[in-house]
Amino acid sequence: MHGDFYGTLREPVLTNVKNGVDVLIDIDTQGAATIRNCADPVIRQALTDVFIMPPDLDELRRRLRKRGTETEEQIERRLETAVREMELWRDYRYTIISGSVEEDLEKFRHIMAAESYLTRRLRPSDGQTIHD
Repeated sequence: MHGDFYGTLREPVLTNVKNGVDVLIDIDTQGAATIRNCADPVIRQALTDVFIMPPDLDELRRRLRKRGTETEEQIERRLETAVREMELWRDYRYTIISGSVEEDLEKFRHIMAAESYLTRRLRPSDGQTIHD
């Protein structure tokens, strides 16, 4: 992304997932697509993808400028990327329209809580049986 290359090691992710530990990875749309198309069924089954989308480009521009970490040229490049990425929101299981950081975090926590109740994620431990 923007001339940089990132990666996440597969083995630590697999080890944690197999042990019932949630793994949070902050990735771009290319990385999310790679995971969605991963050949490993454990990884695909564990995926809960959440797209956090700005309410609009003007608000995204305002937030990027407020950070003060990038030049105007870098901001414009990020906005061009954002336009392309925002077209992909339907590929995700969940989409959060970004408000404040606190609101976004609360919505994300609700998503993760709901995901923890999925039948496929229940794991009887040490011979226990799951009952109604």
